[in-house]
Amino acid sequence: MIVLGIILLVIGFVAKISILWTIGVVLLVIGAILFVLGSVGHAVGGRRHYW
Repeated sequence: MIVLGIILLVIGFVAKISILWTIGVVLLVIGAILFVLGSVGHAVGGRRHYW
């Protein structure tokens, strides 16, 4: 999810499409939150680890 967010950020920035930029930021933030929760040991979506 983090990688997809970064890809959408780059595409949105290069193509000047603001909706892709916004979706990219949202996916990046959600991916970072899930990564942090998985790293500290909380189960995320029924899984012990989230990559």
